[in-house]
Amino acid sequence: MPAGGSMLGVSRTERNDKTVFFEFLRIVEEEDGWSGLIASPAGQETARFEMIDFGTDQVVFENPDHDFPQRITYRLTADGKLLGRIEGNVNGAPRTVDFPMTRVACVFEE
Repeated sequence: MPAGGSMLGVSRTERNDKTVFFEFLRIVEEEDGWSGLIASPAGQETARFEMIDFGTDQVVFENPDHDFPQRITYRLTADGKLLGRIEGNVNGAPRTVDFPMTRVACVFEE
């Protein structure tokens, strides 16, 4: 469950031991409910995706005016893992990228 009226996420892509992309994500609660997903990718303007579907095992955000992606989905699979998916069109061609995620324990060592 969200804590403090928000959910936060971060993503980093590495190639050859170098970070080549990163992104900060926020889902925030406002007076009229959950606002949607706010994405702040490296080197690009912040984009807002409105929540268009919310169910027991899935949430879908959409921004048809965004370059790519236009749709972001998070789905809880039967084995308890989370599948993130981005979808949209790139130069008129449909494109989909999946991001399978697994919950891991957060370990802090001094």
